[in-house]
Amino acid sequence: MKQLSKFFVITGTLFIWTVKFLIRPMQLFDWPVDFVLGIAPNFLGSFLIPFGACWFFSGRSHLVARVFRLETDTDLRIVCLMGFGMLVINEYLQLIPVFGRTFDYFDIFFSFTGLSLSYFVYGKLMRKMQLV
Repeated sequence: MKQLSKFFVITGTLFIWTVKFLIRPMQLFDWPVDFVLGIAPNFLGSFLIPFGACWFFSGRSHLVARVFRLETDTDLRIVCLMGFGMLVINEYLQLIPVFGRTFDYFDIFFSFTGLSLSYFVYGKLMRKMQLV
């Protein structure tokens, strides 16, 4: 599961960087595609949270690894809830003008959607890998 998570995180991160730093700045697309490109980093980034936790923390025993371990459905639920909490805090911190970022409710909604989808996809993969 750790190797699959590593592949998902690296591929997803490269795709997010491509969207954020290459495709979006060119402003080649009109509204529907532009909107999707705007929320894609939040959706994909939140989708990668359980996979990142698995890749970075599985097989380790320090304090943070014990908090973010992913061995049961309960652990997965805790990681997803903590991840969503951090995403919401991050988005609300963007209201502070010092950071020069923009607050958007769509970012929170699509982060929630990506994390929810990830919960089910990762949970299914986790159960499938444990049966093998």
